[in-house]
Amino acid sequence: MTVRRLPALRGTAGWAVPAVLALLLTGCGIRATEVPTDFGPAPSRVRCSLSEPDAAQRSAPGVPVRVFLLCGSSLVAVDRTVRVPEAAADSGRRVLVAQGLLDELTEQPSAAEKQAGYTTDVRDGITVSGPRPGDPEDTLRLGTAPGDLTSYALAQVVCTFSDSAAAEGDGSVVLAGPSDGPARRYSCTDEVRARPGSNEPPSTEVTDG
Repeated sequence: MTVRRLPALRGTAGWAVPAVLALLLTGCGIRATEVPTDFGPAPSRVRCSLSEPDAAQRSAPGVPVRVFLLCGSSLVAVDRTVRVPEAAADSGRRVLVAQGLLDELTEQPSAAEKQAGYTTDVRDGITVSGPRPGDPEDTLRLGTAPGDLTSYALAQVVCTFSDSAAAEGDGSVVLAGPSDGPARRYSCTDEVRARPGSNEPPSTEVTDG
């Protein structure tokens, strides 16, 4: 009787394939592991990004506006609404819009906004009024002098106003404080939006009334 010898490969089939796979994984820079690894759940929300507007904001009556909040080291626009009487004259409308924007800036961010990392540096109680005699006609006088605001708060106010009906045609805003000091024209730049703590809104004194 002739005895046929089985090929050696048949006896090693059980371990040859896993060994080859492990070698390939090692060559690709991936360490093989026999223990399942739990890296935790994926982040539920991207920082400084809201998945959708708050229901309260969607249903709130009023004029749609955008206000700039702080997130990380930058300014980020979020949607809001402000109430403005339909019968308000154009001059009074600017002041009403500006006050509504200030009120929104002083409000604490919603729970969803806080979770996404939003904050505000504008303190409660800031009021705004129209020009005094001798002021440029588009002047907005704040109850707190612009120079007394933090660089973050001033950037929030200027960038929010410049993106609204409170701004002039070129997007600049003319601000002054409660004293008789001269008004200044402020602009919101890309640098201010990117790093409001390091870049105050550029301004120039307005001398013409």
